[in-house]
Amino acid sequence: MKPTPPLRSLPPRRLLAIAAAAALISSQGAHAGSQNRRPKATLDGSQVVCPLGTFICAPRPDNFALCRPNGLLEFYDPFLSKDSSLRDTAKTHVWADQVESPDQTIYHLTGHVKTVRADQELHADIADYNSDTTDYDARGNVHYQEAAHLLSADHIVGNTNNSTGVATGNVRFQMLDSHGNGTAVRGEMIDENRNRYSVATYSTCDIGRHIWEIRAKTIDTDQNTGRGVARNATMNFYGVPFFYTPYMSFPLNNDRQSGFLYPYFEHTGNAGYQFRIPYYFNLAPNYDATLDPRYYTKRGAMLGAEFRYLFPKTSGTFNIEFLPSDNYNDQKITPTAPDTQGQERYLYKFVNNTSLWPGWSLNTNINRASDQNYMHDFGDDLFSISTTFLYSSIYLNGSGNWWSAAVGGDMWQNVDPSQPNSVEPYKRLPRATFNMDIPFARWYDVGMTSEAVSFRKTNSVEGSRLDLYPYVDADFQGAAWFIRPKLAYRYTAYSLDSGYQNFYTATTTSTGTTFYPFPQSNPSRSLPIVSLDQGLIFDRSTSLFGTNYTQTLEPRLYYLYVPYRNQNNLPLFDTGLMAFDDWMLFAPNQFSGADRQMNANNLTAAVTTRLLDDGGVERLSATFGQIRYFTPQLVQTPGVAATNWSGSDYVAELSSQLNDQWTMSTEYLWNPNTRKTDLGTFTVQRRLGFDGILNFSYRFRQGQLEQYDASAVYPLTDRWRLIGDWTYSVMDKKTVEAVAGVQYEGCCVKVSLVARHYVTGYDGVITNLLPGQAIPGSDTAVMFELEFKGMGAFSGQTDSILRRDILGYQ
Repeated sequence: MKPTPPLRSLPPRRLLAIAAAAALISSQGAHAGSQNRRPKATLDGSQVVCPLGTFICAPRPDNFALCRPNGLLEFYDPFLSKDSSLRDTAKTHVWADQVESPDQTIYHLTGHVKTVRADQELHADIADYNSDTTDYDARGNVHYQEAAHLLSADHIVGNTNNSTGVATGNVRFQMLDSHGNGTAVRGEMIDENRNRYSVATYSTCDIGRHIWEIRAKTIDTDQNTGRGVARNATMNFYGVPFFYTPYMSFPLNNDRQSGFLYPYFEHTGNAGYQFRIPYYFNLAPNYDATLDPRYYTKRGAMLGAEFRYLFPKTSGTFNIEFLPSDNYNDQKITPTAPDTQGQERYLYKFVNNTSLWPGWSLNTNINRASDQNYMHDFGDDLFSISTTFLYSSIYLNGSGNWWSAAVGGDMWQNVDPSQPNSVEPYKRLPRATFNMDIPFARWYDVGMTSEAVSFRKTNSVEGSRLDLYPYVDADFQGAAWFIRPKLAYRYTAYSLDSGYQNFYTATTTSTGTTFYPFPQSNPSRSLPIVSLDQGLIFDRSTSLFGTNYTQTLEPRLYYLYVPYRNQNNLPLFDTGLMAFDDWMLFAPNQFSGADRQMNANNLTAAVTTRLLDDGGVERLSATFGQIRYFTPQLVQTPGVAATNWSGSDYVAELSSQLNDQWTMSTEYLWNPNTRKTDLGTFTVQRRLGFDGILNFSYRFRQGQLEQYDASAVYPLTDRWRLIGDWTYSVMDKKTVEAVAGVQYEGCCVKVSLVARHYVTGYDGVITNLLPGQAIPGSDTAVMFELEFKGMGAFSGQTDSILRRDILGYQ
């Protein structure tokens, strides 16, 4: 029988190690833990710098580099063995200024006493040692070291073989596998991996410089479980107690543990002040759960939850947010706003991937909200606020060496309060696709893409569509050239449901637009598609500013021929005209979806040049190109007249990263027919030191948007940094989003205070607007996070928002 593959562990989550309230404590005691989605922290502060130009950078691990260098207890011996497994067979070596032994079993040692066995080392002024039992009694400046632990006291009594002992008087301890340290009145070494401290403190700050610490009646540490447990504990910040709990469990390492996440505070205009204190359940290595209770001062108590699972053949995540009754009446502010007071509000997301058998899988992605206003009312960033549709799908996917197939469906939910539900795209249910690509005779491929789908939408023409796209192509190439001919045939047929005559299609000419009912229930379209793609690649050695490069010159021609077919009798189910961009220079269709296939007799000419350094890294790339049209573009969507342009936009692109501090990219599209700029983008990024970033970008699309964006992470010192992001819309003459914040990172603590102002696109006023006019509205959120390093750092809401808003933030 084939063995079952082992279960993998879920990615970790970093937790706060603070128990919340006695009411939440179970009979075994509440546990707070550390689960880390990030790499494990390193004591030397080593980090991975996010590459220039990266959109979203991974969070950093805990960095203790700001702590005092070599901040260990003063008696630490770096040359002592770290291997505790050698204890059973190692000999005990003893040194002292004076040794007395009445029976050669009991030794009385005085003056600079030192004993060493494997990873164990003991220093004292005076010590008594029994060589038979390995009992010892050390007094005066007692220092003890082992592989993962340092301990000092006035007096220690113990047994070397059993790794036990009791320390009293000025007890200090430090854990070498983490940054934890503290003091106690009494310390007890229970065994090799467990210790107990009475009337003790614990912190990950520098020794003697505790910005925060736990003060407890007892603190137990267990290296086997990676946990510490404090009883009758108080959290102190700069000596001021701010939290008490009778039981607290905290991490000694970054292993996943059940416990409370960092509390989170925020304020938004739509929901009021928000407080969260999530609790993480480490149920098993391959599944876990998080409860996220929240309270909104305007809307009431909400429960959020997440469940993750990972099995050999299936994995997934289920998220839900549920508000039993909304306390807020939006109509108090705006009479035209929907009234959700007293209603249940919810949002759920379910993502699952299941491997059924070799080559086949079931993929599910379900997203639903209770109402159209949910994202607007509970979203706290521009990303969620600007979400207009929630997408859901379920597909059975299969693939082989030369084919792929899928059967399933798609649907959308409108969550834009400013739009009626009629704007939702068609439901594609059911939908099936089949694609194949079979190579033969070395150079050639024969293949096909196909789709069969049924479209459903209330108060719209409905029906089914079959789209078949067989082709034969070839790829002839050498070291400095390529030729890629392709011959394809596209057949698209429809079966419209009864009642199609009640809906209208349109024809647009220079004299206007004519509307008429769909003429038939089974329209179709068929046509050949011929293309020829060819190019050359030249290279030479060159130098720039004293640096050697390889420069390439890559001219390319792409010819496309598609005969004209009148397609005005075909419905528009999921098709639209795509905005012209650089990749469309070599695309066989300017429409998304299968409802329209453009006619073409076009030739694209483009040239690219690159600079490659000696390591093969592309330091500069520039492209220029245009499509020349030999026949008019007759196929258009309703409301758009045919064009007789001689050429497309001129496309120019330039990207550069001449060193590891600067990166730049720009794209420019100029329309020779309207003599206007259709698109212009410019982005530049500069790295400032180790963790500083400066970004500037400009985006312009004719008739749609013109925006400036500037963002920065500016390090004032090695501990303080300023954070800012500003996005301004020239067309709207208003700020789309503004972020300002400050962060402090010390040896053992991080503090973030961030304010965000962003456009919501909706403020409840949906009357007296012109067609297509944007609906105004904005909101402000203030977020605060406090993190104690080594206590389960949590990459919370503030960090995730900044990583999404600021290019290269880490």
